[in-house]
Amino acid sequence: MTIRTRIAAITLALMGVTVGLAQDDDLGTETVTVVRSYTPTVSDARKINTLPAINDSIEMRKRPVAYSIFSVPVASTFTPAKGQAAAVERATPEKLYNSYASLALGNYNNAFADFYLSRDFDRGGKRFDLGLNHFSSRGDIEGTPLDTDFYNTELDLTFTRQDRDWNWNVSAGAEHRRYNWYGLPEGLVTPEQAAGLDAVQDYLGAEVSGRLRVEDAYFQEAQVLARHFRDAVSSAENRLQLSGMFSFPLTEESLDVGAELDYVGGHFDNADQGQFFNGDEIDYSSLIAGVRPGLVMLRDNLKLHLGARIMAGLDLENSESNFYIYPDIRASYRLLDETVVAFGGVEGGLQQQSYYAFSRENPFVSPTLQVRPTDRQYEAYLGLKGQLSSTLSYSVKGSYTAENFRPLYILNPQNPSRGDEKAYNYGNSFRVFYDDIKTLGLFGELQLTLQRNFTLGVNASVYDYDTETDNPAWNLPALEAGLTLDYQMDSGWYMGANLFYVGEREDFLSVAAPNTAPEDFPAQIITLDGFFDANAHLGYRINPQLSVYAQASNLANNDYQRWAQFRVQGFQVLAGVSYKFDL
Repeated sequence: MTIRTRIAAITLALMGVTVGLAQDDDLGTETVTVVRSYTPTVSDARKINTLPAINDSIEMRKRPVAYSIFSVPVASTFTPAKGQAAAVERATPEKLYNSYASLALGNYNNAFADFYLSRDFDRGGKRFDLGLNHFSSRGDIEGTPLDTDFYNTELDLTFTRQDRDWNWNVSAGAEHRRYNWYGLPEGLVTPEQAAGLDAVQDYLGAEVSGRLRVEDAYFQEAQVLARHFRDAVSSAENRLQLSGMFSFPLTEESLDVGAELDYVGGHFDNADQGQFFNGDEIDYSSLIAGVRPGLVMLRDNLKLHLGARIMAGLDLENSESNFYIYPDIRASYRLLDETVVAFGGVEGGLQQQSYYAFSRENPFVSPTLQVRPTDRQYEAYLGLKGQLSSTLSYSVKGSYTAENFRPLYILNPQNPSRGDEKAYNYGNSFRVFYDDIKTLGLFGELQLTLQRNFTLGVNASVYDYDTETDNPAWNLPALEAGLTLDYQMDSGWYMGANLFYVGEREDFLSVAAPNTAPEDFPAQIITLDGFFDANAHLGYRINPQLSVYAQASNLANNDYQRWAQFRVQGFQVLAGVSYKFDL
C-alpha cells in the first residue's frame, strides 16, 4: 500500500467518527449580532491640476506666425436710417389770457361789473395786476319806507417782483361802500316822516400794503399794512400793522420767532347810543405789540409746533396797559398715511378790533361804537381729516374757546329825540356789546371730487355759548350748515349751487328813556327765525374767450332777516357775459 492510499484511508476513518458523534449529540444553532456605531470618514480625493504637467518625451512648441493685411478700398453707398421718436398725441394746452371783463344786469336794478388785468415784464420777473369790482342794487323792498339801495366798489393795484432768492410785492387799494339804515320798526314813524329821514351811510377806505419773502435765510418774511377809513358823518380811523418772521435751524428742529405791531386809532363825532342826548364824542386808540417764539419739530408722521405768544396791550386813550401770555401749540399726526390725519392745538392771542372790520361784518352799525381789543384766552381744538377714498375727503373738528370782551351786535335803543345828523337812532342800527363767552363747537365737512369736473361739499357747525352776563350770545346762531356744488361739462356748459342754513338768533330791542341808565331802558328780547337760502348759477362757454351766464339768488323767495328788522331782497336773477382777452 502506497503512502497516498494510507492517507486516504485515515481521512475516511476520521470523517466517519465525526459523523457518528454529530448524530449522537445535537448542538443546535446560535445567532450572534455585532453592533457598531457608524463613523463615516471622508477620503482625500485626487484633484486634477489646473495646469497638468506634460510627461511626454515629444513636446510640440508654438511657432510665431507673421502675416500682413493688404487693404483695398471698397466703395459703399449704404446710408443708415436716422432714429425717429414715435408720435404722441398731446392735448392742446388751454390758452391763457391776461385780462378778463364781466358785466351782468338783473331785477331789483342789480348790476355787476368785474375787470381784471395782469401783465408780465422782464420774462416773468415783474408783474402788474389791476382789479376792479362793482356790485350795486337800486331796487326797493316791499313794505320798507326807506330806500334799500346799496353798492360796493373796490379797486386793487399790485406790483410783484420775483427773483431767485427773494420776492416782494406792493399793493394799493380803495373802496366805496354805500348802505341805508332802512330797518325802521313798524309804526314808529309815518310815511311822511320817513320821507324826510336821511339814512344813507357811505364808507370810504384806502390802504397800502407790502410783503417781502426771502429764501434760505434766517429772516424769512415781513409784512406791512397802512389803512385809512372814514364814513359819511366824519368818523375816521387809521390802522398800521407790521409783522416779521425769523427762522433758525437747530439740528433736526427749527426755532421760529415772529414779531408783530398793530395800532388802531379812531374818532366818532357822535356819542354812544346809550346816551339820551348826543353831546359827547368818542375817541379810541390801541396798540398791540408781541413776539411769537416757537419750536418746530418734523418727524416721519408728526409735525409739532411748541410756542407761545407774549403780548402787551396799550390803551393809549386811557393810559392803561396789560401784559398777556398765550399758548401757541399746534400738532398733526398721520395715523394712516393720508387716510387719517389727527390734528389739534391750543392757541390764543390779543385780537385787535376796528370800525372797518365791524362795518364789513355788519354794514348797519352806527358811527357811535366802542372799539377795544378782544382777549382770546385760548382755543383748544382736536380733529381728524383725510381721505375716505380717492374722491371723498372729510374733516371733523371739536373746539372749546374762552374769550374776554368778544364783540356782539345788538340793536341800538329807539331814541328819535337825539337829533343826530343821520337817521340811525330809530332802533334801526346796531351797536357793539362786549361779553365774556365760552364756546363749545363741533364742525364736520365732506367733499366729493370726481375727475376734477364735479365737486360736492357739505358742512355743518353746532355751537353752545356760555356768557358771563347770562344773556344770550346776541346774534350768534347755534347751528349753521351749507352745501356747495360745482359741475363743469366738456360741452362748454357749467353750473353750480350754494345752499346754506342759519339757525335762530336772539337780539335785544330797547327804548331810551330820559334820566334813566341804559341798562334800565324798557327792553325785550326778540328771536330771529332761522333761515334757508339757495343760490345757483349756469353758464355756457361759446368759445375759449366768450361766455354767457346767469345767477339766481334766494331761489325760495324767503322774506328772512339776516339782521333784526333788515329784511333781504326776494328772488333775484342776474344775467351777463364775460370775455377773456390779451391787453
